[in-house]
Amino acid sequence: MSLRHRLVAAAVAAVAAAALLAAAAAPAGAQDFPNRTIKIVVPFAAGGGVDTLARLLAERMQARLGVNVIVENRAGASGTLGGQSVQQSTPDGYTLLFSSNTHSMTKQVMAKPPYDPVTDFVSIARVGAAPLLTVMSTRMPQKTLAEVAAAAKANPDQWTAGTPALGSPGHLATIEFMRLTGTKLTVTPYRGTAPALTDVAGGHIQLLTDAMVVLLPMARDGKVKAMAITTSKRSTLAPDIPTAAESGVPGLEVISWYGVWGPLGIPADVVQSLNKAIQDATRELASSGRLTEIGVEPIYETPEAFAKFMATDVAHNAELLASVGFQPQ
Repeated sequence: MSLRHRLVAAAVAAVAAAALLAAAAAPAGAQDFPNRTIKIVVPFAAGGGVDTLARLLAERMQARLGVNVIVENRAGASGTLGGQSVQQSTPDGYTLLFSSNTHSMTKQVMAKPPYDPVTDFVSIARVGAAPLLTVMSTRMPQKTLAEVAAAAKANPDQWTAGTPALGSPGHLATIEFMRLTGTKLTVTPYRGTAPALTDVAGGHIQLLTDAMVVLLPMARDGKVKAMAITTSKRSTLAPDIPTAAESGVPGLEVISWYGVWGPLGIPADVVQSLNKAIQDATRELASSGRLTEIGVEPIYETPEAFAKFMATDVAHNAELLASVGFQPQ
């Protein structure tokens, strides 16, 4: 059995065990849910791709559920500050975590993770997926990713890539770029997308890969240089930006996906109620064109399907990290 198959099998088994534990711990009865404010914690600074989608979702959920749904930003510790606040909250469905696949990689990228995202949370709903965009400081002369790779090989000390958090989709894309091109960039984690993007625009770091919707406005304004997107096809949101393959790095295909989690012990009927509300809200956002505007493809899954998807994705990304000798920090 290959390393990847072993990782997938172990992760799926862990998900099953967590589901049984959650069911055993769940208090009975939640017929009156919801009857007060629901708080969605975003573990990054305001203004990033995760925050943008969370606020759109909260607005639609509020209209459907008839209670206030608020978003609280709790950035820090590569997303685990906000994650831990949710993990330790009362498991009643009123405190939720909205994050990207950054959350799922906590155990793989941190030397002392405060929790296991697979076994210490209830997977409620996956909402959507989106391409990433790589941008570069306008002070750099390169025009393609292939040229960036050549320059980074020649002078590695002159190239730093920012990432919103360790284990974020952009971090994984940066690692994949280095693996495919044989380069070794300095990778610097930030407290979210906005501060990293500010440093690229200011020329303090050279590269950043993150959600397309957040980076595109500054690229359009000429404050950063759009290099490539990390999908096999160009995006309808910006059809003029080449794919990574077209920019000289075939095989660089990494997406960002977004989901909602809660602490262990949420009653099963509350989880199902939240899953339905989130799916309904996502359908409304998709039909209204709001998701298209931010380059997000909607996803509709049961909590069980989401948990299995996450376990498989974690195993795949753990294998990627191992292939380049990444050491948890």
